[in-house]
Amino acid sequence: MSEVDLRPKPACESYSEMTEIVLPSHTNPLGTAFGGQVMAWIDICAGIAAQRHARQVVVTASMDDLHFRSPIHQGEFVVLKAQVNRSFRTSMEVGVRVEAENPLSGERRHCSSAYLTFVALDVHGARVPIPPLIPETDDEKRRYKEAEERRRYRLERKNLERDVVRRAHAPLSKESEAAQ
Repeated sequence: MSEVDLRPKPACESYSEMTEIVLPSHTNPLGTAFGGQVMAWIDICAGIAAQRHARQVVVTASMDDLHFRSPIHQGEFVVLKAQVNRSFRTSMEVGVRVEAENPLSGERRHCSSAYLTFVALDVHGARVPIPPLIPETDDEKRRYKEAEERRRYRLERKNLERDVVRRAHAPLSKESEAAQ
């Protein structure tokens, strides 16, 4: 395997854009895109941006809160735009903007945004260093700074003692379930 190039790279080199069309198989009974389908497209577009930056195999480590601002209807185009906002030693944050486009008018509306964390891995599954990121535009510099704040928040949340499996009470017995 060749040596990893860790020279700093401009943020714009990671830019990725995808366009999808919402087909019947992507929709719920209301004729709008399944949230999980939109999440999958977000993950793919972000993964392309992350791999362009790292030039290594990358995997999704996390996705921050995702809120759907506007439904995406069957027949509309979905335009996803992703770019690495900041790289750290072995991880990077990728921002993704999702827009719906009316295929007849070309009008677009913002539907959701997401921040994902990716890590680069070697052939043994161990994390490897990734190149530093060079923000050039004012917007890239703003996203670069904000990514550090989000990372700090993510690490705080990650380090909280959480046990999502622990129950506050004993499981219900068959008899108590029947009584309810």
